[in-house]
Amino acid sequence: MDEEDSPFSINVAQEYADLAVDELAVRDAVVRTLRRFDRPEACISVAIVDDARIAQLNEQFLEHTGPTDCITFDLADSGAAGIEGEIVISGETAVREATRRNHAPQAEALLYIIHGTLHLLGLDDATDQQSERMHAIENCVLSDIGIGPLYTVERT
Repeated sequence: MDEEDSPFSINVAQEYADLAVDELAVRDAVVRTLRRFDRPEACISVAIVDDARIAQLNEQFLEHTGPTDCITFDLADSGAAGIEGEIVISGETAVREATRRNHAPQAEALLYIIHGTLHLLGLDDATDQQSERMHAIENCVLSDIGIGPLYTVERT
């Protein structure tokens, strides 16, 4: 399907120069996540920023101090059939966490993007059960796009 014919509009803004994320991989990850939930259409913007910018957004909109990995803004009108929103991820955090967890920074960034897409779909990770469900779906989508599971539960 030609992108112009697609019911999914996925725009990517790469504002963090130290992490080049393949835009086709971003689109593929978002679309596969949306299709997993049978969503017929979506308009989603993805911004890859540094820690300073995401910390600013985190404080401004969520009243939390410091950087985070992903912030999602649901921009859809109440009751709208499609998904409309913005996903902002920290490329700087992705690089740092990927190094710590010994995998590719782009894979970590795609994990954050899938996570943000799931939030736009209405999933939450406030409880352990919700978090486990989201991580299982993230691992499935990451496997679908050829990366494989990244998230493992560290139990003590």
